Amino acid sequence: MPAPALLFPADPLNPHRPDPHFAWEARVLRGLGGELYLVDHDALLAGNAEEAVRQVPRDCGPLWYRGWMVPSADYAAFARALAGRGAHLLTSAAGYASAHELPGWYSVFEGATPPSVWIPVRTAARPEPAELAAAVERLGGRGPAIVKDYVKSRKHEWHEACYVPDMADLAAVGRVVARFVELQGEYLTGGVVLRRYEEFRRAGGAGSGRNGSGGNESGGNGDGGNGDGPDEPGEGASDGASGARRGGDERAVEARVWWLDGEPVLVGPHPDTPGQSAEPDLTDVRPLVRALGCRFVTTDLASRADGSGWRVVEVGDGQVSDLPRGIDASALLTSLIAA
Repeated sequence: MPAPALLFPADPLNPHRPDPHFAWEARVLRGLGGELYLVDHDALLAGNAEEAVRQVPRDCGPLWYRGWMVPSADYAAFARALAGRGAHLLTSAAGYASAHELPGWYSVFEGATPPSVWIPVRTAARPEPAELAAAVERLGGRGPAIVKDYVKSRKHEWHEACYVPDMADLAAVGRVVARFVELQGEYLTGGVVLRRYEEFRRAGGAGSGRNGSGGNESGGNGDGGNGDGPDEPGEGASDGASGARRGGDERAVEARVWWLDGEPVLVGPHPDTPGQSAEPDLTDVRPLVRALGCRFVTTDLASRADGSGWRVVEVGDGQVSDLPRGIDASALLTSLIAA
């Protein structure tokens, strides 16, 4: 079997070169002797998967994707279109959804990540008050929380559309959720998630710091991630996870870990804080990543403010998790083309 090639989004202004956001990664890959092909991300999101992959050679073998977020339904169409050309993505559509969306990975990581509940909703449709009340009750009925969707928060609208000081105030929960749904609009993914807020250690200081939600991530993620979100640059795991960061200068001590076949192949900072360094303890996380059963994933980890250990802030599909600028991606890319 040939070595896997990598798919990158094409530059919208020049479809024969990689999107500028991923150009440095493509250069590193070429320097390692890896093969890459380009896909049309806009066509993919527009529902034309066959057009999106027309530059991918037929019968080219196994593939990894490294690019912008793709909704799970579009990723499934992406995989089918490539299969029709005799190629196959090494991350299946089911595996992508499991790692990319919180309901897919939460049961595996429950206990190692902030407690969470979710309400599936249609795009731009807010949950009913009774649904929110029931969700709050499942989270214990009181205390601070973060609002996000299956992939992404709106951390930059912290007080308006992300943070609820006390879930016992159901009117406040309703206001924040309604504003979140309104701002997400057509990009709302899956449903509304409530996650218990947790305090993580801040960069540059010992002890506690009230650090809020990240983004898809991500984006982030949520990302992705994660700009964060399904329509924005490579969001990833820590988008929108409870307690990751609050905005402004208050940043959590956070690490992004890249896993391939259950082993960590790169540990570095989160893309939101590329200057930070952290060395998380992976002892308890490793068996959870293996239990998830997805080949290529990321975990964002943050250190609790009380010093009691590291928490999984978010999990993400490694194909759409962003790399921080300045990091050495050689080990990661070498692992992918050797997989």
